Amino acid sequence: MLARPSLRLHHAVHAGSLRGSLGLTSLAAPGPCFHHHGISLEASASQPIPMARSKLRLHAMSSSLAQNSVPASQPRQLPPHTSIPPPSLPPGIAAWESAVVLIDKPQGWTSFDVCAKLRFALSRTLDKKARTIKVGHAGTLDPMATGLLVVCVGRATKLVESLMAASKRYSGTMRLGEGTPSLDAETPVHETKPWQHVTEASLEAAAEAFLGEQEQIPPMYSAISVDGQRLYDSARKGLEVERKSRRITVHSLRLQRSAEDPQGVDFVVSCSKGTYVRSLAADLAAHMGTVAHLTALRRLSSGEHDVAAAWQLPDLISQLGDFKKEDAAQA
Repeated sequence: MLARPSLRLHHAVHAGSLRGSLGLTSLAAPGPCFHHHGISLEASASQPIPMARSKLRLHAMSSSLAQNSVPASQPRQLPPHTSIPPPSLPPGIAAWESAVVLIDKPQGWTSFDVCAKLRFALSRTLDKKARTIKVGHAGTLDPMATGLLVVCVGRATKLVESLMAASKRYSGTMRLGEGTPSLDAETPVHETKPWQHVTEASLEAAAEAFLGEQEQIPPMYSAISVDGQRLYDSARKGLEVERKSRRITVHSLRLQRSAEDPQGVDFVVSCSKGTYVRSLAADLAAHMGTVAHLTALRRLSSGEHDVAAAWQLPDLISQLGDFKKEDAAQA
């Protein structure tokens, strides 16, 4: 009979004790050992372990590893949701438990304003307290901007992160030769430079130069926090804060001199998440040897969602109110 190999607890994992491959008929070595997950098998050189027994030991160790290993992370399960397109609301209130609504944001409204307005209207329709209704948007639009705002309600707010990652498409107008602190028309002009030298060829070359991946420095007038302070709060105090550049991608860009105003340049751009179109306009102008600011900006699409399928906010709010009245009348 062969002596039974000793078992001892060990905290190291050491595979060098196995000589050769698993095709060997025995394990033998001067002081060999195999450590695995707190268990160490050891045999003396004069008493090799028969292959059947070594396979048994290895099987036990493999089972121990399988039982104690951390399971692979499961892909995140996104909740089912109902899309609610215009021109009419779905019957009943069940759809609002997990809904995605496309809204054409009016000029002058913040994205937060839109969500708050919808939350209040839903609280009246659903007869719930506003604070209990989850409403979130998948990508901020500046107050001056109009266009597509993807809004999620209820369980669908778990979709915000994935929807926000989609590429966006915008149209707009930039005014050459005039710069503003906010890079748009929300603040007065504080810098002027000649712009008459910018030609159609200049616009075409600039558009070509800004295609693809690039680093972009966010504007001071933005909601990004640096050291716990919103950049726009620092900007309003006249402070300039150092900002880290961000990696963005411009998928396509078309620039064209405005027919109504030679100082204006109309554009259509498709870009990645996180792109500040205001900064892009300023950088384009700098590339052409001048300054510029946005006078108009409209989001046309976000991923598969298009502004053509979006609600006008007053119409949506009005229909929610009518829905409440009809429900009360039926009761």
